[in-house]
Amino acid sequence: MRKRRSASRQPKKINFNVNPAHFLNRDISWLQFNRRVLHEAADKRNPLLERLRFLIIFSSNLDEFVMKRIGYLKHLISSGFTHRSVDGLTPQEQLSLIRKHINEDLERQRSIYLGLVSELQRQDIYIYDFEDLMLEDQEYLNSYFRRKIFPVLTPLSVDPGHPFPFISNLSYSLGMVLKNPMTDSILFSRVKIPEVIPGLILLPCNEGDKKNCFVTTMTLVRSNLHMLYPGMEIQQTVPFRVSRNADVDHREDEAQDLLILVEEGIKERRLAECVRLEIHKSTDPNITSFLKDSLEILDEDIYEMDFPIDFMILKSIVDLDLPALKFKPWSPVIPKNFAENSNIFGLIRQGDILLHHPYESFTGTVEKFLSSAAEDPHVLTIKMTLYRTGDNSPFIKYLIKAAEKGKQVVVLVELKARFDEQRNIVWAQKLEDAGVHVVYGILGLKTHTKTTLIIRQESDGEIMSYAHIGTGNYHSQTASLYTDLGLLTCNQKISSEVIEVFNYLTGSSLKTDYHQLLIAPINMKSTFMAKINHEIKNKKEGKPARIIAKMNSMEDEVITEALYEASSVGVEIILIVRGFCCLKPGMKTLSENIKVISIIGRFLEHSRVFYFANGSDDPLEGDFYIGSADWMHRNLHNRVELITPIYDIKLKEKLWEFTEVMLKDNRQAWFLNEDGSYSQNAPREGEPEVGTHSILMNKTIKREKGI
Repeated sequence: MRKRRSASRQPKKINFNVNPAHFLNRDISWLQFNRRVLHEAADKRNPLLERLRFLIIFSSNLDEFVMKRIGYLKHLISSGFTHRSVDGLTPQEQLSLIRKHINEDLERQRSIYLGLVSELQRQDIYIYDFEDLMLEDQEYLNSYFRRKIFPVLTPLSVDPGHPFPFISNLSYSLGMVLKNPMTDSILFSRVKIPEVIPGLILLPCNEGDKKNCFVTTMTLVRSNLHMLYPGMEIQQTVPFRVSRNADVDHREDEAQDLLILVEEGIKERRLAECVRLEIHKSTDPNITSFLKDSLEILDEDIYEMDFPIDFMILKSIVDLDLPALKFKPWSPVIPKNFAENSNIFGLIRQGDILLHHPYESFTGTVEKFLSSAAEDPHVLTIKMTLYRTGDNSPFIKYLIKAAEKGKQVVVLVELKARFDEQRNIVWAQKLEDAGVHVVYGILGLKTHTKTTLIIRQESDGEIMSYAHIGTGNYHSQTASLYTDLGLLTCNQKISSEVIEVFNYLTGSSLKTDYHQLLIAPINMKSTFMAKINHEIKNKKEGKPARIIAKMNSMEDEVITEALYEASSVGVEIILIVRGFCCLKPGMKTLSENIKVISIIGRFLEHSRVFYFANGSDDPLEGDFYIGSADWMHRNLHNRVELITPIYDIKLKEKLWEFTEVMLKDNRQAWFLNEDGSYSQNAPREGEPEVGTHSILMNKTIKREKGI
């Protein structure tokens, strides 16, 4: 295991010179993003089961937000933090606004859910409570309960000899008030519904019956509680769910070993304080009060609901084999040159390659790059960063195979990738066991760059370096759902600097003079600022000036103020920001020339692209960049990020085509308003509908067919 030096921590500094009226609140803007996701569940242009999927995504997103941000703000309050956010709010004011926003969205979610249930019934898909079933079905389910559910349930009661049980994060529980008829004593008990039990159970159908009938596991358990508590009187039952703080302070400056540090952080998160209690609206106030006291929460942490608390159970319905109720399946296209050429290194030597996933196959390109490197006897060294990768990751197998073949393999595994820490620890240990040199990053900095370097000895004896620089993770599953870009290159101006980046990550390199690559926290922010200032200079000199930047989130105060300055002198600025954006567009004299667009649809927009006109009306003469970083303080200061320029004119054409499609979108595009709300773009009368994802799927097919 490789111990690393500690980078100096750079907590975000508040710039007291900024005007709060110039900024939107980060957390409210993020909730606005999730509101756009919720809108997709209501949009009848989407197939029925896809709308149900968006409802699940909305709920999952909200869970993550609560665990990350509510805990963070509560920590600020408990620590006596009195400074205001960039938009001028105290932590308590932010929590109040967040609760109001969440309650509004939950009401909307409830309405959408009830509407979807009605539409599901018209498609012969039913969700029943156990009590609503016919006797025949109840008998089947009672037998199912005895065989498959009862053995794994563990009732935990609270009495003088048994303290209140630990309630694990996001676990679905059934609370009960029990009475002992022999002593008349009253006690509280809890049964957790383990994750191994499906939340919905599909009832067997008669032959020829096309109905899909589900029963909720919670109501089945509730109807069989007498088996768990024989002789006891069950006076009340209440379903509830707890969310815990995921914003654990890792105390990095005190750590001697990053692996131990992260393992401790995982344990701390499991035991972290409760930040939300979801409970049924009809719950007796005495039970609510008991849970509130036992979980040590406030009234503001309690959310009362009268519909399913755990929407993940609906995945059983989304996964039904009903293609007419889903998006038309999409199979990523393997580019013809990859399909026809087994020598991927020879292919890259012909010129840089820009890949766009999931339109183009991740498996047939990026995976092929690494698998070829593992097998190729001429490959000497493989270096790679892993931020997130999936279960049964093919990349892990290829890296192990390469090490077993005697190649030098170096992998930087980011142990602090939130919610993937445990998986990454397991992968890191497997890689080490196979002889891979594993580095666990730099204390104080997350390694977020998505980069692979291959060193190969060519037939003439020369040493050639090949690089892949991406905007997304080396994760084969999400690569079919996230839109990402990747550059394959052997341009030595770029690959030689990639070598230097790995020396920075694994050694003690203090190189700062990168001329091609933008590296955070070294030269990335200063380069972006220089690019913005150059556009300002060009505009003042009467030259064309334009900035287009696509990213996941936008928050950095310094870059925001620079964009305001650029807008004020007339530079046209278009930001394509999927998630939250703290910049306010459309403010008179300040941001009138800034437009902010968010694209929401069947794929998750994840790529980062940056364009600067550089004094030319011809977009292909402008500067293009792709990479791993958003314009956020954390990306520019607290993470190792890598952004590469795109030089090849054909690759610029591909990027510009992609950009133009997004700018013309009138189906999936939303425009950010000055007040922080969003308005969905729509076709004008007689205008065809243009949706980014469908257009790019069609363009990819036509390009490969030569149409």
